[in-house]
Amino acid sequence: MKLFLIRVRKLAHAVASSSGRRALKRGVAASIEHRSALDGVPYRTIVDIGANVGQFALFAREQYPKAKVFSFEPLEDCWDTFNSIFESDPNVQLYRCGVGPADTQAAMNVTNENDSSSILPPAAAQVEVFGTKVNTTKKVELRRLTTLLREDQIAFPALLKIDVQGFELDVLRGCEELLSSFDTLYVEASYVELYRGQALVGEVIDFLGHRGFEIRGVFNQHVDPTRGPLQADFMFKRALAS
Repeated sequence: MKLFLIRVRKLAHAVASSSGRRALKRGVAASIEHRSALDGVPYRTIVDIGANVGQFALFAREQYPKAKVFSFEPLEDCWDTFNSIFESDPNVQLYRCGVGPADTQAAMNVTNENDSSSILPPAAAQVEVFGTKVNTTKKVELRRLTTLLREDQIAFPALLKIDVQGFELDVLRGCEELLSSFDTLYVEASYVELYRGQALVGEVIDFLGHRGFEIRGVFNQHVDPTRGPLQADFMFKRALAS
């Protein structure tokens, strides 16, 4: 019922604006479920890692119309849809790669729902709860964030959003030199293993705590009726100096 209500709200939001209607024709709706978490700060830069077909970028352009959005997506199946929405938008730039701890190639597990695709294979809980199945594997490009972005391109206040299906800690390691440029980190992470070998949220919190960030909120928590909480979006802010 909760997912159904979210879809209804997204549809109503989309049809209320010309940009939303254009995106909806391509099967894309803005991820407005993040509004309560990210409202109130006039971000000037958004780095969107795990862009998929542009759901978060669309939300960001509506929420922060003056911001520059740098989106990263390694799956070519998503690129045409993303570009069809943003091709005439000078404030959105798509990088056709993922972010990781090294400049390299990796095998991506492409699943029946492409927003569940991951460098990591789905674990039993992901398969059983979400019905995720790997259809094929594809070689994708990974880059460290500093390979593609300079520090002076990240205007403050800046938001780093990560939604990468279990690959969060590897992405953070690939962003490490630029983490100090961000005011806010917004990371989807899991309480239980949904992808084999993934770092769980405690490890993400520990990693960021050692780099000057503290957790400030938990949003959009997914709770399975039999397994309990599985994953959520976690907000981190730079810790205030004591």
